Amino acid sequence: MIAAEACLLLVAAEAREFAGLLSHCRGIRKLDWPVQFARQGEMRERPMVMVSNGAGPANAATALEVARDRVAAGAVVSTGFCGALDPEYRIGDVFVAASLLMDSETVQIDLPECDRTFRQGTLLSVDRVAQTVEEKRALLDRGASAVEMEAAGVARLVRQWELPLFCIRVVTDRAGEGFALDLNSARLPDGRFSTRRILASAIRRPAAGIPELFRLYRRSRIAAQSLGDFIADCRF
Repeated sequence: MIAAEACLLLVAAEAREFAGLLSHCRGIRKLDWPVQFARQGEMRERPMVMVSNGAGPANAATALEVARDRVAAGAVVSTGFCGALDPEYRIGDVFVAASLLMDSETVQIDLPECDRTFRQGTLLSVDRVAQTVEEKRALLDRGASAVEMEAAGVARLVRQWELPLFCIRVVTDRAGEGFALDLNSARLPDGRFSTRRILASAIRRPAAGIPELFRLYRRSRIAAQSLGDFIADCRF
């Protein structure tokens, strides 16, 4: 265990989702763990660990298990980007899940205290990208306000460990937007996204795909900062 005091353990799909939060931390140290990204630091005098291992519930669960074997976790935060299902949600809106819908089961989620503005509702966790507007409408009909791909893998483990679980996400695509890029076909057998496949998808439809790549890049930077600022002001 790297910390005697229980740390706040944050799990995301990609390192870039932590970019905004890192600016609020001090004493950042790289951890040599068998995952794609792992950092230890301190925020508001509390030790924290950030870990990511790729998209999907299986990779998120692996990241969590690796971290759990090495740190004393007091609470877990499933975090990162999400897609809006509610048409009122805007890019950069922070979404705090009050409940998590996975398969046909709904799980209640702990809520942090924060003075900042945020959206709240049910988060749907599925192991695929909601690619089209029509698909998002169908998911909205299931009672969810936002959708992502990792929280289910995290929640199943955290329930076994009887730790507090928070789900804090930030919107990077709106309910009325689909993707020109074929993101589901860009996933590798292990569930992670292949940069080469994403670029190939953009090249096949350059008029729509290439501008979409730049748009996603810009949005991810804005969203990561908004997410980091929010989490930094949370009381868990």
